Amino acid sequence: MNITVAENAGFCFGVRRAADTLEQALRDAKPGERICTLGHLIHNDTYNERMRRRGVQAVEENDLDAIAAAATPEHPACVLIRAHGIPRSTRRKLDACAAQNPSFRYVDCTCPFVTKIHHIATENSPRGEGEETVFLVMGSADHPEVKGFVSCFEGETHVFQSAQELEDALKSGKIVNLHKRVPVFAAQTTFHLCEWKKSIEILKNLCTNAIIFDTICSVTEKRQAEAAALAQTHDLMIVIGGRESSNTRKLYHICREFCPDTIWIESADELKTQNINPFSHRKVGIVAGASTPADVIEEVHKTMSEHAENFAAMLEESLKTLNTGDTVTGYVTAVTDAELQLDLGAKVTGVIKAEQITDDPSVKLTEAFKIGDAVEAFVIRVSDVDGVAELSKKRVDSDKNRQKILAAKDADEVLTGKVIEIVKGGVIVLVDSVKVFVPASQTGVPKSGNMDELKNETVKFKIIEIKDGGKKAVGSIRIVAREERKAREAEFWAAIEEGKHYTGTVKSMTSYGAFVDLGCGVDGMVHMSELSWKHIKSPAEVVSVGDEITVFVKSFDAEKKRISLGYKTEETNPWNIFKSTFAIGDVAAVTIVSMMPFGAFAEIVDGVDGLIHISQIAQTRISKPADVLELGQVVDAKIIDIDDEKQKVSLSIRALLEEAQAAAEAAPVEETEGSDAE
Repeated sequence: MNITVAENAGFCFGVRRAADTLEQALRDAKPGERICTLGHLIHNDTYNERMRRRGVQAVEENDLDAIAAAATPEHPACVLIRAHGIPRSTRRKLDACAAQNPSFRYVDCTCPFVTKIHHIATENSPRGEGEETVFLVMGSADHPEVKGFVSCFEGETHVFQSAQELEDALKSGKIVNLHKRVPVFAAQTTFHLCEWKKSIEILKNLCTNAIIFDTICSVTEKRQAEAAALAQTHDLMIVIGGRESSNTRKLYHICREFCPDTIWIESADELKTQNINPFSHRKVGIVAGASTPADVIEEVHKTMSEHAENFAAMLEESLKTLNTGDTVTGYVTAVTDAELQLDLGAKVTGVIKAEQITDDPSVKLTEAFKIGDAVEAFVIRVSDVDGVAELSKKRVDSDKNRQKILAAKDADEVLTGKVIEIVKGGVIVLVDSVKVFVPASQTGVPKSGNMDELKNETVKFKIIEIKDGGKKAVGSIRIVAREERKAREAEFWAAIEEGKHYTGTVKSMTSYGAFVDLGCGVDGMVHMSELSWKHIKSPAEVVSVGDEITVFVKSFDAEKKRISLGYKTEETNPWNIFKSTFAIGDVAAVTIVSMMPFGAFAEIVDGVDGLIHISQIAQTRISKPADVLELGQVVDAKIIDIDDEKQKVSLSIRALLEEAQAAAEAAPVEETEGSDAE
């Protein structure tokens, strides 16, 4: 294992300056003097806990008045401002406390890079009427550093966490009258460098008058660039730093972008919970946030080095001698579709050819295995000269899975396997690398059927016989299919009820009806009278074998396994269709379908005929309907009566003729030139 520690890992200039100042304050402290930090001096729990044990108290702004009031010449108080800085209002309070009590003092440990942004914010604040500036900041609004320098700007401020957020705000008009004001643009010192560059481009495109201050710490730039470079060339990245540290969080995300195996820890103790494997993590990079003490980084490096050395020693001690016939476990170090190579913890490399892994030709080793997988195999041959051991995974799998097959027979278990071969008298099913013979009579394929259709199919079966002392197994697909069919049939009969609808397939027809397969091994019969509202001579007038139709249960006898089905419904009743379409007085185009001495029958809608009495055919007396009408002729007729009880309709052509004549006679006569009226 090769371990690389980033050059720019650990305390930056500002943090080092703050830590050194605190050390000096502890050395110079008078007996009885109280040493405090306003908030945590830096964002690192390990460091802050060390300071707490040395008597340093972390206090908040609300505590300052009480601390100042309690300070005396015998017990003075010293407060150190954290490296991230403080808001202007807090500094004013510190000044007031120091002025009121000479025994109270404070020391400013604010990072010079952060102090620079305080000055930028102060100097670019609006100075009076006519001067309008707006402060745009890239960073986290809740971070102490941002809160501190934003408080120094006396105008309108906006804080954005990403370049996209900035662009959305500028384009949406969220910042009022931006075109009349000068944007002052700065960033949190530890802001992501790439996001900062994107933000500058966006601002330049949308605001040509912006004043841009590059406030990202130069050490931060180097730290982020170095982290990205290491992550692109290492198998594992370890990021060290406090959970509250903004710059450490950015380092973690940068490393994760290039190296998926990236972990974030605060101390070496956390390495115990990480799964670090020297086989897959041969190159390890270590980066650390700006608030991480050097001794913590060194401890992590030492722990990783010892881990690698211990692993190497244990590996050397564990190297064993292999013999033909041994069963060993190795870890995959290389995969091709032709073979696997394994680290066996021995002086030879294990090799398993594809034919010694599976009998299924469709299996691709590059898809089934990956580097680091554990594989158990049987040693076929060992060559110390070549440094290779030929292995068989199939042999181990076969022995193990054969025991499973034997147990499956005793438990009457349903197994699932793939049909890999059609042989004389049956098929071969492969299940967990064990071949099971299924006789033709147990395949479920009819004698006249083609067993080739089962090739490469996944099937369910049971073991029905074990032969040759457990070396051969005989299975049955038919038994499982029959049991599943019975189960579906039982489920069907348990759920059936009158009126329930099913979608089935017309299986066969007789002179009196059609049999419908309801899809679960159960047939029902639709009587011819239930197929159509019209009188039909044969079921074939309505359905054909193979048709998929929706039927409903009229009655059933579960004991005799008989079901009477209905097909026609009230929705398809021709009389109901007629009634919903026509009423007395309506005119319909009807088709003459038959003629009798007393009149003609005409079809109004499919399945409903009406009678045109001979007296209603013409205005003059006729001897028979055929004098005026022809079969198949379409004429307009008026509905003059509907007998709903008997489902009879009376029609009249004469009524329409008389109405037309009356209308013509009632129409005014146009006057012409030379009439007697003149």
